[in-house]
Amino acid sequence: MKVLLNGQPIDRNQAVISAFDHGFLYGMGLFETFRTYGGRPWLLDRHAERLARGCSELGIRYEPDVARMESAVKELLAANGLEDGYIRWSISAGEGEIGLPAGEYGKPNEIVYAKELAPDDPVTRKGKTLRLLKLPRSTPEVGLRLKSFHYMNNIVAKRELLASGASPGTEGLFLDGNGRVAEGMVSNVFWATKGRLYTPDAETGLLEGITREYVIRMAGAAGQSVEEGLYRWGDLLNADEVFVTNSIQEIVPVTTLENEFGEKRHPGGKTETGPLTSMFMTQYRAAAERKTKPC
Repeated sequence: MKVLLNGQPIDRNQAVISAFDHGFLYGMGLFETFRTYGGRPWLLDRHAERLARGCSELGIRYEPDVARMESAVKELLAANGLEDGYIRWSISAGEGEIGLPAGEYGKPNEIVYAKELAPDDPVTRKGKTLRLLKLPRSTPEVGLRLKSFHYMNNIVAKRELLASGASPGTEGLFLDGNGRVAEGMVSNVFWATKGRLYTPDAETGLLEGITREYVIRMAGAAGQSVEEGLYRWGDLLNADEVFVTNSIQEIVPVTTLENEFGEKRHPGGKTETGPLTSMFMTQYRAAAERKTKPC
């Protein structure tokens, strides 16, 4: 595999940064993950905007350029022999002294990764199990959660799932410190009850995902409002449909809910994907493929 290190393609085994990089020493770094359709990134402008906001918040002097990012993604896909790929665009704060810095980070490192996407079709996409975690979601590093290098909470949650005997592919669901539904380990969560669509509010400390944002807008365009609020596990158990979102997997139906002891419940009492979820899955993929076609 080749990566782009500060704009230069290089073999993964030769890509190195300083041991004094504050991304390594203190976790001072941010990243975006997105995918391509027909070789072109989807919703890249939104990812770039979030990355820019996060860098400004952390004092990392970095301004994403969407046109350059598009060109870099094309180059990286070609270097790895990929038509489409999973892209991770990472910004590490850069080299510094041991100790907390007093000023901005002026020379960050940019590392871009690509890997192959698993074959997938919304029409045949299978449902996922969503299992309640005992581990609560950590609080955000700043006022709102950043997509930062700090992934210890998520990794410990993954280990909890494995230790509990959860089936492969199960997504873990975090509650916040007050016992309210927050988000999945790598996803945002939505559910529909009696024709109304719900998702947790950012007050729970969730990451406001780019796909989450798009689904809320897509629902609004279809005349389906989304209520963002503070909810409990019981609200999901009483839902007719549940689905999770992220930028790589798009929209995935949840057909099984498990509590922390492995006791199961099927949304709406069914193991099939619900009609609202099916509609969103199909519309999302169609929009992504249509809007990333070359002009």
